[in-house]
Amino acid sequence: MEHVLPVGMLAAALLVVLWLLWLACCRWRDALSGRSLGLLQTVRAPLLLIAHPDDECMFFAPTILGMLREQRSLYVLCCSTGNYYNQGEIRKNELIQSCSALGIPSSNVTLIDHRDLPDDPNVQWDTNLLSDLIMKHIKDKKIDAVVTFDEGGVSGHPNHIALYNALRSLQCSGKIPKGCAVFVLETVNIFRKYLSVLDLPISWLYGHDVCIALSGVQYQQAKEAMKCHQSQLLWFRHVYLLFSRYMMINSLSLHVCKEKSTLKDS
Repeated sequence: MEHVLPVGMLAAALLVVLWLLWLACCRWRDALSGRSLGLLQTVRAPLLLIAHPDDECMFFAPTILGMLREQRSLYVLCCSTGNYYNQGEIRKNELIQSCSALGIPSSNVTLIDHRDLPDDPNVQWDTNLLSDLIMKHIKDKKIDAVVTFDEGGVSGHPNHIALYNALRSLQCSGKIPKGCAVFVLETVNIFRKYLSVLDLPISWLYGHDVCIALSGVQYQQAKEAMKCHQSQLLWFRHVYLLFSRYMMINSLSLHVCKEKSTLKDS
């Protein structure tokens, strides 16, 4: 019994410290929001490249809201309908509703429904097909920056990684138009992924090219967008909404191809 009080006091002290740290990070986040676009400041027609309906708010809400805050004309290209559980038609509408909640008009949202690009982690998407579709969109919309997943795909989903591979192939082969930048979203480890706002000091100290933090009001907007995806709101996604740092923090890196060889088919 003599050890119960010290252990209890230690646990209580730890909770207080975590609560104070949480409040401090929230205040810091609100102070930083709106001043962290970095290299994206000069972008005028960015394209968000995603694999499935709900990627836009689950992973990229801070980037979207940060760029729209600067009056950017943001476009979204979703490369599948998310039909893994035969809910493709439902998820199409959910994507439009979610984008609208974030402030993106339906006219700026394009969803690809191609039989060779199924929502399926067991199917390897064709790099050449993806590259052609992405390039057409870049040229048609006069895109000057593309934002997508990095080589880790955030969640490790092969469809996410396929987008990175296709964009990297285009960039390394010199097909991306001059003046069009490529930004990739940082994949963090599982511990950091669920630190929520507590990951902000770590993200900031790492010194990425772009670090965007949402204010409390913007975070609520991101949550409302995610709630548009009712078909996907299983119990674990409610946990994700509460604890994922991607709902309020995005750290992006400017991607530069360092390979000298021309890549035509990676």
